[in-house]
Amino acid sequence: MSEKITFAPISYTGWGSLEHLEEEVKRFNAKKILLVTDPFLEELGLTNNIVVPLEKAGMEVDIYTEVVPEPPLAIGEKVVAYTREHQFDLVIGLGGGSALDLTKIAGVLATHAGKVEDYLNLTGTKEIQSKGIPTILVPTTSGTGSEITNISVLSLETTKDVIAHDYLLADVAIVDPALTISLPPKITAATGVDALTHAVEAYISKFASPVSDALALQAIRLISNSIRIAVKNGTNKQARSDMSYGSYLAGLAFFNAGVAGVHALAYPIGGQFHIAHGDSNAVLLPYVMGYIRQSCEKRMKDIYEAMGFSATNLSQTEASYKCVIELKRLVEDVNIPSTLKGFNITEDALEGLTNDAIEQKRILARSPLPLLKEDIYAIYKSAFDGVIVEK
Repeated sequence: MSEKITFAPISYTGWGSLEHLEEEVKRFNAKKILLVTDPFLEELGLTNNIVVPLEKAGMEVDIYTEVVPEPPLAIGEKVVAYTREHQFDLVIGLGGGSALDLTKIAGVLATHAGKVEDYLNLTGTKEIQSKGIPTILVPTTSGTGSEITNISVLSLETTKDVIAHDYLLADVAIVDPALTISLPPKITAATGVDALTHAVEAYISKFASPVSDALALQAIRLISNSIRIAVKNGTNKQARSDMSYGSYLAGLAFFNAGVAGVHALAYPIGGQFHIAHGDSNAVLLPYVMGYIRQSCEKRMKDIYEAMGFSATNLSQTEASYKCVIELKRLVEDVNIPSTLKGFNITEDALEGLTNDAIEQKRILARSPLPLLKEDIYAIYKSAFDGVIVEK
């Protein structure tokens, strides 16, 4: 059976790779540029890494900072309207997943009619028809993988939805670990476990392939062995490099194989309680994997070994169980709450979360174990109680 493997057209990775930005901007003959970024990054002066060399080269750069974590649909509508109004030649995204996702929809939908909501996966009635304005994505976190995927995530009233199309792929991705040095421990942890979740879910996905498997396992190796160091000592160059490469590889893996149950259940937590996506994934990761463990024991044994543990004398069942325990330990070690209670989510919220999660059919379809409504509730209850249960 043939497999379609998709990568972003051009990627630069490694320490100092931002030096390629100017040459890439010139390749598009861009004179009027929109920089979409987080206001905190402008405060830190990180935007100067983009603005100064481009303005010296004679280009006009307009900085747009109306970016918030887990951006709601209204923020997406605003950035698209702004991009349409000012007719830019190129859009650059600098920041975490929120800034990069907004950049992607700004670039594509600037040349389309209608509202952003018209293009949503679950409820939209319009289809993306053309590539739009060129985009360059520069992540400052090691987690979302947004720089090399074709998806933009937006928060709705109680859940999340996506706009997904290959035209949302960036023309250029620049993954420079040097830009992650100033990332606080809390965000390092949340985005890092997000990346790990991408790799784990890509590896156990029903749509995994030998290519996505290789990417996912190497991402798991890199992230598992560097995330604790990166959280404790953000200036550690090797740890930051490994996290950047791990996030990048995890993004490529899940872009091609997809994510599954963890993300499907995480979206309503973010939507209803405005908890960061990485934290939502982290708190659910061991409970989802524990619940579905028996459906993917061999692959979870592989994950356990990729995390750096020996399974030589273990059965698949034993290794897969230990894998769940180590995933939970990793989340705890980077100081992310390991239960829904830890995020002040009450038990009476579980039914509403379940109702929203079951609607994430596109994502749930990739789970090696079909997750019905009662299964989803059982996982939420498990994460609430802090007790891993199995199907």
